[in-house]
Amino acid sequence: MNISIICVGKIKEKFFRDALAEYAKRLSRFAKFEIIEVKDEKIPDNPSDKEISAILEKEGAAIISKLPKNIRIIAMCIEGKELSSTDLADKIAEMSMTAGHIAFIIGGSLGLSEKVKSLSDLRLSFGKITLPHQLMRIVLAEQIYRAFKINAGECYHK
Repeated sequence: MNISIICVGKIKEKFFRDALAEYAKRLSRFAKFEIIEVKDEKIPDNPSDKEISAILEKEGAAIISKLPKNIRIIAMCIEGKELSSTDLADKIAEMSMTAGHIAFIIGGSLGLSEKVKSLSDLRLSFGKITLPHQLMRIVLAEQIYRAFKINAGECYHK
């Protein structure tokens, strides 16, 4: 099983990189895990709707170019479905039966293009709160790790 987080932008802070490295190490027991970063586009001050659309499309095209064949896609977006950790574990187990690769997609500060969302098998939300994109990667990696522990029948904290 391959698990990817495809995301816009780079992580600059060492403590965020260290946390992701720790979850990558933990996940390596269960799956091949990777984080794929695509370039974030410069956002002008007070962008117009046209500029926002162009940025979303450009970032979306970069994300789509990183998607391998035979993949299931979970788009992280605020309007997505909220799942419990056990429900996410069930969804990962279900998707892994039909594909050898699951990609979770995190957009840039403007979100995800409609094209990327339309390609997804699931739109997932961790609630109405706004998280910095760097922190979202860590929260997502932790939840993926938790899902694999649940599916392996291992103890996890509720």
